[in-house]
Amino acid sequence: MADIESKVPDIGSHGGVPVIELLVAVGDTVKKDQGLVTLESDKATMEVPAVADGVIKALKVKLGDSVSEGAVIAVIERAASEVAPQAAASAPVSAKAAASVPAAAQATSAPQAATASGRKADIECAMVVIGAGPGGYTAAFRSADLGLDTVLIERYANLGGVCLNVGCIPSKALLHAADVIEQASHASDYGVDFGKPKLNIDKLRSYKDSVVGQLTKGLAGMAKQRKVRMVQGTARFVSANELEVTTADGATQLLRFEQCIIAAGSQPVKLPAFPWDDPRIMDSTDALNLAEVPKKLLVVGGGIIGLEMATVYRALGSDVTVVEFMSQLMPGADADLVKPLAERLKKQGVAVHLKTKVVDAKAQKNGISCNFEGESIPAGKLFDRVLVSVGRSANGGKLDADKAGVAVGERGLIPVDAQMRTNVPHIFAIGDLVGQPMLAHKATHEGKLAAEVAAGEKKEWVARVIPSVAYTDPEIAWVGVTETEAKTKGLKVGVGKFPWAASGRAIGLSRTEGFTKLIFDEDSHRVIGGGIVGVHAGELISEVALAIEMGCEGHDIGHTIHPHPTLGESVGMAAEVYDGSITDLYIPKKRG
Repeated sequence: MADIESKVPDIGSHGGVPVIELLVAVGDTVKKDQGLVTLESDKATMEVPAVADGVIKALKVKLGDSVSEGAVIAVIERAASEVAPQAAASAPVSAKAAASVPAAAQATSAPQAATASGRKADIECAMVVIGAGPGGYTAAFRSADLGLDTVLIERYANLGGVCLNVGCIPSKALLHAADVIEQASHASDYGVDFGKPKLNIDKLRSYKDSVVGQLTKGLAGMAKQRKVRMVQGTARFVSANELEVTTADGATQLLRFEQCIIAAGSQPVKLPAFPWDDPRIMDSTDALNLAEVPKKLLVVGGGIIGLEMATVYRALGSDVTVVEFMSQLMPGADADLVKPLAERLKKQGVAVHLKTKVVDAKAQKNGISCNFEGESIPAGKLFDRVLVSVGRSANGGKLDADKAGVAVGERGLIPVDAQMRTNVPHIFAIGDLVGQPMLAHKATHEGKLAAEVAAGEKKEWVARVIPSVAYTDPEIAWVGVTETEAKTKGLKVGVGKFPWAASGRAIGLSRTEGFTKLIFDEDSHRVIGGGIVGVHAGELISEVALAIEMGCEGHDIGHTIHPHPTLGESVGMAAEVYDGSITDLYIPKKRG
């Protein structure tokens, strides 16, 4: 017998990702690629797979533990006869290769591609892009700009994918409305009284739809200008160079391509404990449709999406309850960043229950009845609506990719290299289906890269960091190494933190609960991470991301003149706190 360790694969730039579910126990027999534990990061969940057939000899993690890339999850005992054929597959990936692949990609055996259909093609092109989300349309537009005859396939009528149509764009429109309501409610503190707001939900919905419509119309216009051919329907591979596109009425077209970029995205995870045939059970898409403002709303999942929607519905008048399985809201962020948000939610009357989960939910005439399990059980069990927001799952397994010879992992993730190539050289994959983080701005950069590589340019993924933003109230943004990650990995770091209570701009806004912190490598004094909590944090984090990309040291940031009074100058002051030159705070010198 021989033992082998199953470790956390590359999970993008994230560290300190919590374990939210154990899928096996010691003594269980497992198959290669079978999920061992479930991790949660930002807007998505992922499983860590077994690297070989065998028996679980030891589990090295428990519920609630935080893990990073390379952490051992389990020890698997396997038969000696399996050791030789498995050795090559289980060999560790080189550090350079691992760092360059922004995906939670595990070793997956490549299927045998199907032979060409021999049918006459209805459409032929040099490049086909599957999916018109932020990554997909960027890839298609860049391909066209570089001279490739490009076809873009999208199952829905409008371009933009989840982000533009039922995700980040409409949610921000509603969050803006929520922010206006919140500001108006406190304006009397400054001597300005607007009175109680009157909600016209139909008009609010129309405003949200108009924002989406303006952007989708713009994308359609740019596609036409670039002569990108649009095909509406659902695509599935027939062979390594053929796709079959099925339209809504059931008609099919055969498309033959030279190169392909898969940008099929992800979809919300639907937990089996909920009666999904009842319209009162919502995923994020349903919540954004704004069918009504429920009197009592339960939000299952205290991650970014759940908390953004909790912010919207609370402002619109709902009595909101949030349950989160982990010990803190937004598990991917440092605890100190989340604390001001948690405190503000409490003041606003949002009931937050940590280390708690819904074990079952039943549809009744008078509402959705939920039973809970955990350390903090909500007082009530009956809710008018329930929003389930516990992550997203990749769509890689819905394309018949095996017929093209493309390897797809158990969770629908497609492994790619530093050029976004799959195991089939002329087929690329980008966005949510290549792994963490599932963010639109990551997909956009991957889409552009894939298109440029396909056009013959010699490029690869070089981004050091990918910022994350939660558009809650207050906003939370972070980038690079977190304090939690630094502690987990044993990194020697220093922290400069500037409280917004000392910011003239924040005081003028009556929003002093925030702060800006920078994390520095103690040996090089370069900034390697940062976090901001407060109004407009998402706008401010870009400076920190650029500083990391440019290899800035503390004095580079501190000596950069920031305009006053602004929230942005807090970045420079955080650097001054780190190097001890701050004058806007009094920090006694350490003795000894």
